[in-house]
Amino acid sequence: MRGSLPEDLRDVLPRAELDVEAALEKVRPICDDVRHRGAAAVRELTARFDGVEIASARVPAAEIRRALDELDPRVRAALEESIRRARLVHRDQRRSDVTTQVVPGGTVTERWVPVDRVGLYVPGGRAVYPSSVVMNVVPAQEAGVASLAVTSPAQKEFGGLPHPTILAACALLGVDEVYSVGGAQAVAMFAYGTEECPPATMVTGPGNIWVAAAKRLLKGRIGIDSEAGPTEIAILADETADPVHVAADLISQAEHDTIAAAVLVTTSPELAEAVEKELPGQVSATRHSERITEALGGRQSGIVLVSSIEDGIKVVDAYAAEHLEIHTAGAAEVAARIRNAGAIFVGTYAPVSLGDYLAGSNHVLPTGGCACHSSGLSVQSFLRGIHVVDYTREALAQAAAHVSVLADAEDLPAHGAAVRARFDWRVPTETE
Repeated sequence: MRGSLPEDLRDVLPRAELDVEAALEKVRPICDDVRHRGAAAVRELTARFDGVEIASARVPAAEIRRALDELDPRVRAALEESIRRARLVHRDQRRSDVTTQVVPGGTVTERWVPVDRVGLYVPGGRAVYPSSVVMNVVPAQEAGVASLAVTSPAQKEFGGLPHPTILAACALLGVDEVYSVGGAQAVAMFAYGTEECPPATMVTGPGNIWVAAAKRLLKGRIGIDSEAGPTEIAILADETADPVHVAADLISQAEHDTIAAAVLVTTSPELAEAVEKELPGQVSATRHSERITEALGGRQSGIVLVSSIEDGIKVVDAYAAEHLEIHTAGAAEVAARIRNAGAIFVGTYAPVSLGDYLAGSNHVLPTGGCACHSSGLSVQSFLRGIHVVDYTREALAQAAAHVSVLADAEDLPAHGAAVRARFDWRVPTETE
């Protein structure tokens, strides 16, 4: 992209293909089955898709406690610190009710009310995500959600329970309602409820394409946070960047999935060449080298050369990455100019890996370019703003004439009549 940039950058930048629309028809019968047959359908679908027979979807409280008792002390300490830092950040996101006096005797209060109940989805499969338990549960708790449940796919090697580290994270957070259910059937369980699991108001958390499709299908029946797609990292770098760090950070996100996206945007051909030379050695030294190699070689990953940092900012704003790292001179100033990103990581010592676990920020973030209009999971995600209007007779009288005029302008005369009915006068019509 040296020289002038294309008019529509979003059409030419690397991006993973995720056909959620095509998956809709496959998840529709799954969700309908859960709707009509409840817990029995959940058990049968778990056997079909996860290869595990479960007597009950709900995890016994004793198993949650046992998982914590048997947790590696080092992992426990790390999770406790992750929880502590996440609480610090999310507690400061709490909203206060605000009352505005519009006119004497007339006020509007914005009252913040948490949703009644949330279902929190924690992925399972290629990796174990106790960190996603933290990222889902902490903001919901800090928002004041009264009822919350966690679900994660049943694991054959753990007797049909979720991974014990996930259960231990739930225990550390005081969550005792946990289910061994994954995929579209988990979203349907929260949307419709079963004999074991009461319906939820909202479902949050990342998942695979079937989870994303179920969220799209059931949105409206249940609130959702987002349709999470493959993870992605973009790095904006200049000649001051260290190719070892850049390569390591690209690899860290490519490790998630074969369709994970890793994109370097740079003004420096020398850096691009150095990163390309650095990658093979680092990849070969990792446990998941085959997965990473496929991700880095996919159409969703690549290196984009730009003529200037100004153009680089335009490119990363168009890409709207889930995670954006800034490795440039004056990184903080460059970061302040970015408008579209799920989370921005400034400079050498703020890698995405820190945000995944211990920065205090949330790692449930918009993907697929949705960061241009959506935010990551936060306390705000679980709150609803309700406007409470309180006017005296005198304050309404002051507004009545304007209400009547505007109601007539919209050809909704009954709106004006509803105000005039409270008084012994009326606004003359145009013919009088």
